[in-house]
Amino acid sequence: MGNIVDMARPGAQVRFRPACADDAETAVPLIYSSGPVAFDYVFATRDGDEALDFLHRCFVDGGGEFGWRNHWVGVADDQVVAVGAGYGADRKWAFTLAAARQILRHYGIRRALGVIVRGLRVESVIRPPEGDMLYLAHLAVSPELRGQGVGRALIDQLVGLARGVGGRRVTLDVAASNPRAEALYRRCGFAVVGERRSHLFRGGLRVPDHRRMERLLD
Repeated sequence: MGNIVDMARPGAQVRFRPACADDAETAVPLIYSSGPVAFDYVFATRDGDEALDFLHRCFVDGGGEFGWRNHWVGVADDQVVAVGAGYGADRKWAFTLAAARQILRHYGIRRALGVIVRGLRVESVIRPPEGDMLYLAHLAVSPELRGQGVGRALIDQLVGLARGVGGRRVTLDVAASNPRAEALYRRCGFAVVGERRSHLFRGGLRVPDHRRMERLLD
């Protein structure tokens, strides 16, 4: 099991544990909230598919970047209130194969190519992990619990995974349009090491510029 964090409300606690498929109803909307514009840019289609539907299918499937096996959740009063993932470059090919399978099954051959192309375009702005880094992704806390230390505890939980396997470098990406999240990551010891400009537009969507942040572990 993971860490426990006390909240401002007396007697209230958030406990962290590995996710399971049964967490989908509450965990998937939180995952989506961590980057709704990028998710919609890639996974929403003009004929009615929504990113949330695809993310839900992937989470329940369990495999790949969006599967429950790749996530930890924070639970308070038997409800999922936080979610996040931490993974390294060693999972790149497993994630790629899982994504191809999930996209083909969800969208069919005709529409899958467009989804895959858009996903590769987003990777030019939000780069996948490389080298020895542990990459944090899909970090989100229920709105009513923000500002109570849950986000920091979630990050500490995931950083602890890196320490447990001898990791020396933890990275994440944050939208340049999200200064509140960037401030939290700075308080957690991360520093901006680069920024990637985005020129991705689709319909009324514009994927924002993203900043790469990094924390070196002792």
